[in-house]
Amino acid sequence: MRLDLFLKKTMIVKRRVIAKQLVESGKVFINGKVAKPSSIVKNLDEISIKINDRIRNFQAIITIKNNKELPTFIEKNYD
Repeated sequence: MRLDLFLKKTMIVKRRVIAKQLVESGKVFINGKVAKPSSIVKNLDEISIKINDRIRNFQAIITIKNNKELPTFIEKNYD
C-alpha cells in the first residue's frame, strides 16, 4: 500500500493531498529512511512523522481480507 494512502486510510492524516505534501517535505520516514508518497508500506514497517519538534512513531499493521488490504497501526510513543 502506498504511504500517502496508508496515512489517509488510517486517519493519521485527514486528506491524501495533505499526506502527500507532508511526505514530500521530507518529514516522514519508513524504517529510518526518508520516504516518498509512492513508497510501499509493508506489514510491521516503522513509520516516523516529524511535526514541529515532535516525532510520532507508528508500526504499520496491514491485514488482508477478501483480497483487500486493511491498514491499521500501533502508536509507539505516547507523549
